[in-house]
This record gives sequence, structure tokens and C-alpha cells, in this order.
Amino acid sequence: MSVDSPSTTPSHSGAEGTQEMVSPAAQEPSTSALSRLYASPATRSLGLVIALVVLFVVGAATGGERFASFDNVLTILRFASVIGVVSIGMTFVISAGGIDLSVGAIVALSSVWATTLATQTMAEDTHWILMVGAALLVGAACGLINGLLIAYGKVAAFIATLAMLAAARGLAEIIAQRRTQIIRDRGFIDFFGGSVLGIPVLVVIFAVVAVLGWILLNRTTFGRRTLAIGGNPEAARLAGIKVQRQTAYLYVLLGLACGLAAVMLMARTTTGTSTHGQLLELDAIAAVVIGGTLLSGGRGTIVGTVLGVLIFATLTNVFTLNNLDTSTQAVAKGVIIVAAVLLQQRVASRRASP
Repeated sequence: MSVDSPSTTPSHSGAEGTQEMVSPAAQEPSTSALSRLYASPATRSLGLVIALVVLFVVGAATGGERFASFDNVLTILRFASVIGVVSIGMTFVISAGGIDLSVGAIVALSSVWATTLATQTMAEDTHWILMVGAALLVGAACGLINGLLIAYGKVAAFIATLAMLAAARGLAEIIAQRRTQIIRDRGFIDFFGGSVLGIPVLVVIFAVVAVLGWILLNRTTFGRRTLAIGGNPEAARLAGIKVQRQTAYLYVLLGLACGLAAVMLMARTTTGTSTHGQLLELDAIAAVVIGGTLLSGGRGTIVGTVLGVLIFATLTNVFTLNNLDTSTQAVAKGVIIVAAVLLQQRVASRRASP
């Protein structure tokens, strides 16, 4: 069973059939078969799995028992869970040909709003779920603003989300007064800091979101509409898809993912602060691109995104255990991102050629 949604790229089978008739050596069919294998979802996923295994081998060789321990694996998964939830939401937006640079700032604003004195006091009088609701509502509201500006205001996604990045981060600083807000509710901390059958709750949340995201993208009309818009917005409109409304929904969905990530980050650090989510947008976009989702839209893969998140989380862990500075980590991530984009372009050119 394929883990990716089918691409909207048109088939070139007719052209290939003509070439078969005129090619005595029958080389074109072989080349076409190799191209299809190279670009297939299974091949991409296998390549990511191999890359992840190689990273684990390198980590075990350089970090020894520190890296191979079960506790360290859980550490990697906890670190990946927050980025992973945002990356899954980002997969939907990029699959539709969009982009969001404001996710880190939305996470910060959601965490600050959910941990203000007023919110925590109301939560103490009722239930800590109120803090979760506040973070989700703030994230969804920010996503809605982005979606309305982009879909109905015709503002470029890059500009609209860049403005939200600045505004949300600034508002978070104003609300928190540049201070770290400590979470006092032990029920909140105990629940999200707990485990299910030995697996941290944060990792369980990431797994549930990944499964739901896969179903939504691959098995629902919502997912098919998303990929259709990414492949050709005008053709999608002519086919009866309400492109503007669908686009707004996608940014709200990503906003909700940011709100949930804020809750997870609050639980991991027991704080809410305007510094949460720094450069989270770059990590999320990188994981999505590495996973195989096309930046131009029209193809998305949740499984690939999850593997991309795990690759970056493992890479960061290996670098940390080997005491390599953050600058080296940044360079390595940059090289990986460029390599992934070049690979995407090569696949696209192979598909476009007859």
C-alpha cells in the first residue's frame, strides 16, 4: 500500500508507447521504468529509512552506550514530537503550494497566552484542560488570520506569514513582558509528563497526530482537494473545488497543530515564554522537504515527513553527544536541505521528460 497520495502529474505513457515502436534497442522503456522507480513513494521512503539507519549506526559508533540506550531513544522521540506535530500540519500547507513562516511565533504566542496568570487561575478553578483549549484557540485564530489574508486578501503566503511571525512574536513578548511564565498546575504537568505503557505521552500524541494526518491526506476528500490545489489551482477551481475556502482551512489546521505543539512544549519545559519555537519554522519546512513533499505543491507524504523529523532529531542528538557546536549542526542541516531540493528537481525533470 502506498504511503503517499498520488501525484497529479499527467502520465506520459502515450509518448513512451511511440518511442517503444521506433526504438530497436528498447532503451526508452528501461529508462522510463528506472525513472518511475526512482520517483516512487516506496523508493523515497526506503531511502529515508536507510538514511535513518545510517545515522543510528554513526551515533552508536561515536556515542557508544549513551546513544544506544533506551532513555536516549526516548529523548530523541520527545524532541521530535513537538517539531513533528508542526511538520505534519506544514505538510498539508506545502502540499497545496503554500508556505508558513510564522509557526514558531504562533507556538510562542499560544504558550504565553495559555500560561498567563489569568488563564492559570481560571484553570485552577475549573480544570487544566482550559489551558490546552486556550493554546489551541490562539493557534487556530492565528492560522485563520493567515488563511484569510492569503486566500481572500490575495496576499502572498510568504508576506502574510512573515507579518504574522513578527506580530505574534511581538505580542507574545508584550503579554509575557519578556518574562518566563511558570506553570503551577501539577495536573497538567503530571498528565503530559507521564507515559503510556512506558512510552511518553508526548510521543503518543505525535504518533496519533501522524496517523490522523495520514488518513486525512490519503483517504479523505479533504486530502484530495489539497493535492489538487497544489497541482493546479485553476484546474481545481474549474473542477468545482472552493480553492479559497480550502486554503483557509489548511492554515487553520496548521494553526491548530501549532497550538498543540505549544501545549507539548509547555509540558516539556513547564513554562510559557515568548522565546519558545525559535526557528521552528525552518525545522518544520526542512523535515517536510526531506520527507519528499514537493515545495511546488501537488504531492505530499505524511510518512516521509515523520521520517524527515526523526532524521533531523537523530542528527541533532548525535551532534550533541559528540559536543559539536550548533553552528556545525546548522551547516549540516543546510547541506541536507539543499540536497533534498536538488533531488526533488531531478525527480520532477525525469517525470516531465517524455
